[in-house]
Amino acid sequence: MGWNSWDCYGAAVNEDDVRGNAEYMAANLKQYGWDTIVVDIQWSEPGANSSHYRKYVPLEMDEYSRLMPAVNRFPSAANGQGFKPLADYVHGLGLKFGIHIMRGIPRQAAHANTALLGTTATARQIAHPNSICPWNTDMYGLDANVEGAQAYYDSLFQLYASWGVDYIKVDDIAASRLYGIHMDEIKMIRQSIDKCGRPMVLSLSPGPAPVDRAQELIENANMWRITDDFWDIWHLLLDMFDRCERWAPHVGPGHWPDCDMLPLGHIGIRSVDGGGADRMTRFTRDEQRTMMSLWSIFRSPLMFGGELRDNDDWTNSLLTNEEVIRVLREGSNARLISREDGRVVWASDAADGSLNVALFNVGEENQVVSADFAGSVRDLWERQDLGTLDKLAFELAPHASILLNVKA
Repeated sequence: MGWNSWDCYGAAVNEDDVRGNAEYMAANLKQYGWDTIVVDIQWSEPGANSSHYRKYVPLEMDEYSRLMPAVNRFPSAANGQGFKPLADYVHGLGLKFGIHIMRGIPRQAAHANTALLGTTATARQIAHPNSICPWNTDMYGLDANVEGAQAYYDSLFQLYASWGVDYIKVDDIAASRLYGIHMDEIKMIRQSIDKCGRPMVLSLSPGPAPVDRAQELIENANMWRITDDFWDIWHLLLDMFDRCERWAPHVGPGHWPDCDMLPLGHIGIRSVDGGGADRMTRFTRDEQRTMMSLWSIFRSPLMFGGELRDNDDWTNSLLTNEEVIRVLREGSNARLISREDGRVVWASDAADGSLNVALFNVGEENQVVSADFAGSVRDLWERQDLGTLDKLAFELAPHASILLNVKA
């Protein structure tokens, strides 16, 4: 449960943005379980100004071909300190610190044939020039079969461990429009994390990761995206019901199929992806609750994408409901119960032996959604007891939902 800078700031987040959102999280959300602050893509690019990437521009890099934070955007990184001062600040608030990286090695390092730490190989020797990202020009993939490739990843994660990184999001790796999944690099990164001396959550992007590689993902990562970038557009939310159904059997302790960031609150400030600019989320309130209910019962990681300091009471109500968060954190065996004509029912087992049940109307007309569960029923969003019911049956507006706990 955390915050990621992409939905509001794109590639152009700066140190003040990160510190401000960390301060807000510590003061207002940490007590509910929100604990991770993630700096998303291109923190090494001095001129980044939106979610549109500037092509083939110089990136800040150390003598061992490792990208460093752009000092004009992250002043505390001056004098080679990297993200350590910012990570220390976030840790001082009682939170965890994460960064985004692209797989591979900077193209500028390969072109200049710069040195690597821990090996006599050079950047050009380990780069795989035919393994590129179709939407970003910063990196080449690594050739896992050549001497020095593993050493380079080892040097990266030694650096990140020295900074105090707790969470690493690796991009262009879980799925690629050109090549599919990059399992060889995932396994190299796993080895590097295991050797670096610091526990780190490994998150893989973008998606959809292939379901037929689920076991390898479970063995090597903690989170992996099951979708391409998710935005505040209804058809993307509707599509997530199919994705969650496919991935539900593979959810378990320490390995979480990831439905992507929550495009809630104030987004698009510098990010122009998702078909919109500076805005409050385009999801209706019903759609916002539907998203939160699905993510919670499915047990997706929750990474908030909006500018936290601009949250209103409604947005915070989605993030601070302990009863809903309990479904996320303590539920198990999430499963689709039924789906017919826009009526969808999910359930999961609660830690106390009761049942969590989510009823969704994903259709375009009001309709009654029902399920054959009986018992003492509580509406978790409204925090209201509904009495003892012989059956669950609720009329729901289009795109609306209700999240219940049922005690037999």
